[in-house]
Amino acid sequence: MAEKPLILISNDDSIYAKGIKELVKAVKPLGNIVVVAPAQPQSGKSHAVTLDMPLTYRQTKLDEDILSYKVSGTPADCIKIALFKILDRMPNIILSGINHGSNSSVNILYSGTMGAAMEGALHGIPSIGFSLLNFAADADFSTARIFVEKITRTVLAYKGKNNICLNVNIPYDQPENIKGIKVCRQSEGEWREFFSERFHPGNKRPYYWLTGNYKNNEPESSDTDEFALAQGYVSVQPITIDCTDYKMLSDLKKWDF
Repeated sequence: MAEKPLILISNDDSIYAKGIKELVKAVKPLGNIVVVAPAQPQSGKSHAVTLDMPLTYRQTKLDEDILSYKVSGTPADCIKIALFKILDRMPNIILSGINHGSNSSVNILYSGTMGAAMEGALHGIPSIGFSLLNFAADADFSTARIFVEKITRTVLAYKGKNNICLNVNIPYDQPENIKGIKVCRQSEGEWREFFSERFHPGNKRPYYWLTGNYKNNEPESSDTDEFALAQGYVSVQPITIDCTDYKMLSDLKKWDF
């Protein structure tokens, strides 16, 4: 009998978040699961790794049948320590999420959820980051689980390149209202940011909270993740580790430095 696929699961909302428990529930029939996730919320950590202090990890209980560990560091730390310290073999797939909130468009640059997925791809392991378009801690993940299972099953069966990395965003709606799955590119957008200034009640010194509003710079482009999500589709975006701007590369070679 063939050995079941080994599925490594992580996230950035912490091992205690509802989303990671729902991710485990969605893919439990597909293989053997090990969870290695941050002990504390790590949203916005992107692909950061911990270099200024030692990492620790400890076994914990997430599900009676699931081997689970909480790690003191970032999502990328979790993948590294799982691959090279905790696991006794390389996983067949790495899943990150289900994130509470969207990781479409430029949000991927800041996302700890996608940082974990991209760390997996760096090591030649098919990896997927899943996000639900709802920030609530008690959000309903029942629709998301349907698409998580379907997409994970498809990637497990894929026989192409090993370092595939997908960014999957799922609308917050009932299953019958989701129009389907659409493969798309990252939308061009930006955060119009500002800092909310407040004052400490004791020493009266100012402190700041980052806030802002997202602006979609190409709302009419039908091939983007933002457009797909607005139309009620699950967006699936292939991600590459290569940060080269190939459109600029040929021009840059002609510059007189």
